[in-house]
Amino acid sequence: MEKESLWNKCLVYFKERIPEQAYQTWFDGIAISTLTSEEIVLQVPNQFHYEWLESKYRHLIDAAIKDVFDKPLIVNYSVVVSHKKPNEIPSLVQKENVIPPGYQEKTQLNSRYLFDNFIEGKGNQLAKAASYSVAERPGQTPFNPLLIYSITGLGKTHLLQAIGNFCIRRYPSMRVQYLTSEKFMLDFIKAIQENKSTEFAGAYRGVDMLLLDDVQFFQKKEQTQEQFFHLFNELYQQGKQIVLTTDRPPNELTGLKDRLISRFQSGLMVDIQPPDLETRIAILSKKAHDDHLEIPFEIIEYIASHIKRNVRELEGTMVRLLARSSLYRKDITMELAREVLEEILGREAFIGVTIDHVIKSTSKEWKVSERQLVGKGRKMEIAMARQIAMYLSRELTGASLFNIGLHLGGRDHSTVIHACKTVEKKMSNDNELKKRILRLKNELQPVGGISTY
Repeated sequence: MEKESLWNKCLVYFKERIPEQAYQTWFDGIAISTLTSEEIVLQVPNQFHYEWLESKYRHLIDAAIKDVFDKPLIVNYSVVVSHKKPNEIPSLVQKENVIPPGYQEKTQLNSRYLFDNFIEGKGNQLAKAASYSVAERPGQTPFNPLLIYSITGLGKTHLLQAIGNFCIRRYPSMRVQYLTSEKFMLDFIKAIQENKSTEFAGAYRGVDMLLLDDVQFFQKKEQTQEQFFHLFNELYQQGKQIVLTTDRPPNELTGLKDRLISRFQSGLMVDIQPPDLETRIAILSKKAHDDHLEIPFEIIEYIASHIKRNVRELEGTMVRLLARSSLYRKDITMELAREVLEEILGREAFIGVTIDHVIKSTSKEWKVSERQLVGKGRKMEIAMARQIAMYLSRELTGASLFNIGLHLGGRDHSTVIHACKTVEKKMSNDNELKKRILRLKNELQPVGGISTY
């Protein structure tokens, strides 16, 4: 029990320093297998999990061990067979109760949008936290209005409706209304045509929470803006919660009246940034789990490395992969994933930097032959060039550690990890080397394309 107690302290150390979703994805469920005076062995579900911990979190693991055990230990891993599905991602929060069917029609909310299935990452952490805070205490936080903005496909609508779904579950008597700004305008026009402007105003002023999607649609719609301005003021004065989304910051919206922009900026504005690689992998893993798909982690990593900006496109890629697999009765393989990505992104966009490109460019820059680079030579200048090639391959291609090692002389993944760490350390201490590597990286980076291997 002593070793488990010590490892639990390490888990607390991790949890305090990384996002909740990252903790649940990569650390929750890891157990300590062996502990000696010099070594700690951790049980992980598969090799991909081990590679990811080594490449992304080894410094954090080392720091936690030193903090808890008062000395550094050699860290090794044991891959165990788990009864848990390998791509299962723990829930972000406790499972929410099923929303009564009658609510969807009344509120216009989609019951599938919950905090429970919203994958949190670095780019959306603040937006999710603010949304959850508003949902827990609507109208009682400084976040009124709450305005969430981002480019399309990053989860604004998901968070907006998750707020509403949470509230109608926790506060059944609360009057929640979700709608798009386009629908608001169309309802307003219809009310004018039917001489029912008073009824229109009264219908919306009777809500306790107004969730308005895509406010940018109000641009240049002067009468609609005027109507919404008065509605906003009345709800705000009554302490009702207002949550808005838009595709850019309010001050970048043209054709909106200054006084309306001022209202939008009076509460809290939060943006959602494109998800990082780790979050994209978590999103795809969750999608695969929900759809009962058995997809190797290397394929999930491959897709996540190439679809970078849009969550909706990420999930759409998974749907297309499943459809192609089912219709053509093919197994889900790396080749099939490549075919799907090529269909989505286009062949020209798909031609990007490869490991072979990295080897060729590194060879030329460091004046070492490609044969030497992938060979067994251990001279300092050859070994350094080889390590730089491994580092750049990891940075630019999205290839697995195994594939990088395979291309560079059949070396194993631990050699690649060591090479990446060595280069990062040298770059932090040698500014000239850093500039040289970054220049080569910029030359290799495809413009508008994606990486392949």
